[in-house]
Amino acid sequence: MKLWSYQGAVLGVCTLAFFATMAARLAISPVVPAIGTEFSVSNGAIGLALSGMWLAYATAQFPSGLLADRYGERRIILVAVMGTAVASSLVAVAPTYAVFLAGAVALGGVAGLHYSVATSLLTRTLPNTGSAIGIHTAGAPLAGLLIPLGAGAVGTWMGWRWAVALGMAVALPSAVLFHAVVHPTEPARPDESVWSRLRFRPLFRLLARPPIAVTMGLSTCGAFVWQATASFLPTVLIEYHGYSEPMAGVFFSGYFAIQGLVQPALGTFSDRVGRDPAAALVLGIGIGGYLLLISSSAIWAVTIATVCAGIAMSWGAALLPKFMDHLAPDERSVGFGLIRSVYMMLGASGSVVTGLVADASGWGAALLCLTALQTGMLGVLLYSFIPSRGRSDPIPS
Repeated sequence: MKLWSYQGAVLGVCTLAFFATMAARLAISPVVPAIGTEFSVSNGAIGLALSGMWLAYATAQFPSGLLADRYGERRIILVAVMGTAVASSLVAVAPTYAVFLAGAVALGGVAGLHYSVATSLLTRTLPNTGSAIGIHTAGAPLAGLLIPLGAGAVGTWMGWRWAVALGMAVALPSAVLFHAVVHPTEPARPDESVWSRLRFRPLFRLLARPPIAVTMGLSTCGAFVWQATASFLPTVLIEYHGYSEPMAGVFFSGYFAIQGLVQPALGTFSDRVGRDPAAALVLGIGIGGYLLLISSSAIWAVTIATVCAGIAMSWGAALLPKFMDHLAPDERSVGFGLIRSVYMMLGASGSVVTGLVADASGWGAALLCLTALQTGMLGVLLYSFIPSRGRSDPIPS
């Protein structure tokens, strides 16, 4: 694939669109205290809005595939990115907490229409699926690196509303560029209504296919650990290791930066050696990193642990293409959307469960639980890979 080809352009604008949908959500977190003060509500109330946003994001994965099959991927991605711009603006100008809550949930819902559909479009457009998904997925950690720092600075200088409006400022030009670059796409099932395809048994059979069921279980565990790490890594560094908030913020940005660097390489690596061994490699690194984070507060140890955690949480670049390997072309939009809705909704409990364990037994115990989950994932991968000498995970030509 040449980067200046149409294929490269599609990959570029899809990655930018994913960056925009993630940026709009991440722009809220750095200014949560100011939002609570503005509306005279508790952190719990703000947390309710943010939980609603992420739950709506996960729920939207499945219907996004149905809609793409009916209307084409290009239209749905445009709705996702333009909707992100509109919803981000609604959050930024919300006059009351109720409007803020509704805007946050709407933001999660429209942003959730993008990823599964874009993955289907990239699978249809580019031959190297792992490489493409790895590069595309890197849009999220890049947003995690840049947007919280930018939103925090803008919020300090101009107020929280301008910080939240960064989401609109990024999403609007992304939508215009996507519209200009991507050609209209033919829908996979233009004559079938969305409602006619909501049948339980075929969907259950898709999820029950052994390669998909096992990979979905692994992805649920991975999403659980990712959610917990993204929610509490700064808190661990502050409360467990005694670092200052600015220093914890530097490490947190570094965590996202590592993911952004590793995911494209991991996707390419999985195309060459197989999905299972690529995922097993990064999880093995992650286990060492999380154990180091438990055992030492030294800056060198925390630095290495943060790098290892970022590498481990790039697992999606290896495992997510595996779903596409086992889905027929006409199943990819709706099938991948359904799969993502299921494993993301289950994995979303990572923040709540990890916080409860930390409250009851401390951050060391909570980190040990996350390490144990990764160890279990590694064991499953090794069990499926070693006996077959790699033949269990063929990569379609």
